[in-house]
Amino acid sequence: MSYPLVFSDSGLWNAFLPLTFTKPVSEIRCGFFTFRERWEKVLDVSTSGFLSETYLQVKYPEPKKEAVLLLNPAILPSLELVEHIQALEMNESLVYKDEIVAALVDLQAFSLDKISRMTEFSFSICNFTHATDLFSKAKEAIEFDFSLITKNRISNPISSTNTIIGDPNLVFLEDGASVECSFLNTTSGPIYIGKSAEVMEGSMVRGPLILGDNSKLNLGAKVYGPTSVGPYCKIGGEINNIVVQGFSNKGHDGFIGNSVIGEWCNIGADTNSSNLKNNYAEVKLWNYEKYKFQNTGLQFCGMIMGDHAKTAINTQLNTGTTIGVFANIFKFGFPPNLIPSFSWGGGKDDPKFNFEKALEIVHRVMERRGKTPDEAEIAILKHIYISEI
Repeated sequence: MSYPLVFSDSGLWNAFLPLTFTKPVSEIRCGFFTFRERWEKVLDVSTSGFLSETYLQVKYPEPKKEAVLLLNPAILPSLELVEHIQALEMNESLVYKDEIVAALVDLQAFSLDKISRMTEFSFSICNFTHATDLFSKAKEAIEFDFSLITKNRISNPISSTNTIIGDPNLVFLEDGASVECSFLNTTSGPIYIGKSAEVMEGSMVRGPLILGDNSKLNLGAKVYGPTSVGPYCKIGGEINNIVVQGFSNKGHDGFIGNSVIGEWCNIGADTNSSNLKNNYAEVKLWNYEKYKFQNTGLQFCGMIMGDHAKTAINTQLNTGTTIGVFANIFKFGFPPNLIPSFSWGGGKDDPKFNFEKALEIVHRVMERRGKTPDEAEIAILKHIYISEI
């Protein structure tokens, strides 16, 4: 199949907030890949465009009016699903639980009533429907990506200074990766160390883990899987079942569990995020679409943190905390369970961060990674700021 891919956020975008304030759902990372990157690799096809929020189009443009494969991005591919997708004819679609998963259509004159055949399939798929699924279903994503990346390949040598518990074949080191004097346990899942990534001495890792390219586990890090860390991150202290999007740091002591951390975030030293209520009750989380807290169905749920958010040293976060884009949290005591975007302090009545000063920080932080924000990224942040989401 040679049709370009188009990813649709229809019915999904609100469910992944605050992560999707700055990007379409397809650009969220879970495992080694973003949803888009995974589909591109599996189908060996490039992306033509995105059907998402209007203000995001400045960076993620709509597709050309041409024949495309329209995809729900937040689904983990499987051999059976890919076979069904590749067998699609024009104006045919695949449906799972009343939602279109894939459709081969011509966007020049596309409408749902022009789909000639809608095939409902009953085999099970790994379907991400909420932000909490990113850590709840991280194991499936990590194991899929590990198999996809390492198939028919040989790992770089693993230093004899390490102690490996379980199958050593489930540890894979890319070129330039460094792991010394650490404990690597694969009995619960594989451990993948990306290009030029480093696991420093004294780290204790229980898979499944993906450590992205150029990322680091600092001295003595304690990592419980399933955990996936994107590129150019620094991780220290204790983590358990978290997903880090990329270019973010939690470099010091403190515990974060059952959480998702966006891009360009910084977690101050000894920041701790509760992931279990004292009464062991089901955790509630803020629902942006319904504008209220709702049950997650989860007993363990820490925080969902949007891009560019920061916490000061010794920050203590309640179970089920939602943190908006560019929130800067530094007040004494527990902040509320919903911290708005661009909050200056993190408290209930705290002022809004000055936008120009926020941009200064964006430039300063990104320059440390050899990057600068482009006009499109600044326009998106400006929209979020003005909208007071």
